[in-house]
Order: sequence, then structure tokens, then C-alpha cells
Amino acid sequence: MCGRFALTVTPEEIMETFGLHEIDGFPPRFNIAPTQPILTVGAADAGIPGSNLPDRRSLLVRWGFLPGWVKDPADFPLLINARSETAAEKASFRGAMRHRRVLIPASGFYEWHRPAKDSGAKPQAYWIRPLKGKVVAFGGLVETFAAADGSEIDTGAILTTSANSRIGAIHNRMPVVIQPEDFSRWLDCKTNEPRHVADLMRPSGEDVFEAIPVSDKVNKVANTGADLQTPMALAPQPDERKTQDKPGNTQLSLF
Repeated sequence: MCGRFALTVTPEEIMETFGLHEIDGFPPRFNIAPTQPILTVGAADAGIPGSNLPDRRSLLVRWGFLPGWVKDPADFPLLINARSETAAEKASFRGAMRHRRVLIPASGFYEWHRPAKDSGAKPQAYWIRPLKGKVVAFGGLVETFAAADGSEIDTGAILTTSANSRIGAIHNRMPVVIQPEDFSRWLDCKTNEPRHVADLMRPSGEDVFEAIPVSDKVNKVANTGADLQTPMALAPQPDERKTQDKPGNTQLSLF
């Protein structure tokens, strides 16, 4: 899954990367968490309200998807991720997969390697960032939820897929990453049904991301500084110490 990510590039860089004429205000964020606003980019005529731009527009939405048929959000689980393999069939995401696909700009994401409970080791946080460039595009879905009192809230979720081998050493899922050459096809919900973009919802290549061990400060939503991404040395795991203490053994494992 993807439970935390960051977006720290400038508005100008986002506009250039995503072909925007203007952008909703979004300050640098080093620890974006569920229920907080996230920046999305969608086609101007794809059912995303309030646009007078010819091609694409940005929209701030709440990270936590609410299908239109929900009666009481308090009784509905927080959907921050959608499994790409089943989203087109699931009642919660079916309509958005067909009509409201978006791109979610990100500078990278955080993931936790969780050892077996009986190992005695603590979860290790990783900052996973692109090897090339400063920003990537996660595949996402948006939905405008209308409450009984007439109020509306724009909500969104990040699509996930099985992890590639590099990320798989940490976690078995990762965000769907849409490449720039595929932006238009992904956002074209008028002519491209979910089956026409299914090939885009695959694990990214091994050369897209690097994983950097970081401290557990990212666990707390209140921590929002750039120091969350400061690399740290990995502590030896309980089952590794005896091996590493043997004479002549100087090799360390990243994971």
C-alpha cells in the first residue's frame, strides 16, 4: 500500500511536467498523510468540476476516497488506496475508473519493512524516491461526494500494484506510476475505458526508484520537516548479529 508520500517540487516544475496552465496552491509537503489534501491532475472535461482550461487542470482533494453512493461517511472505511487489479470491478471504484482517472504528483513515497513478529526487530521506514527527475505521477481516482445537507467534498485514492523486486524487498505493493508519455492516454476517459489502460497499471521498472532507510520520525503526522528524508544507517537485525560478528565478515545487507 501507500500510506505516506511527499511533494516538494515547485509549482513551476509541476506545471511544466504535467502540462498545466495554472495550479492550485500546494506548499512543499514532506509527510502527506491520509485525510489531508493532495494535489491531483485531471482532464478538464473528465467530470472534474470548475475547469475552464482546454486540456488539464489541477484539483486539491481529500486523500480518502468516498464513493457517491455512501450515505454516512462516518460508517465507511477510509479508502486511501485502490488495488489496480480489481478497481474496475469494485463497486467503490468502478465509476471513477471509467470516468475520473487522475495523476497524483509526488516526489516519492514512504514504506515500511515489517519483520516477522517473532524476530524482535522493529519496522524500518524507507524514503523511496525517483532515480531520475524530481517528480513522478501516481495513477489515481477521484470522486465528488455529495452529503445529505448539500455540501460536497472532492476525494481521491492512489492506485497500487504488485511491487517490483527492488521495492518488494520492503513491501509487496507499490503505487502505480504513469509515465509522461502515457499521461494523455491515462487521462482520456472519454475514449479509453479501463481495459484500454490496464497495461499502464503495472509495476514500475527496477530503475525508477531508489530506497533510502530513514528514521521513524515519519510515523508521526506532526513531523513535517525535510529531515524526514535524511538517510540513516541500518541497525543489524537480531538474526544477523551473530553472522556479522564473525571474523572476516564485512558485508552488510541493504534490507
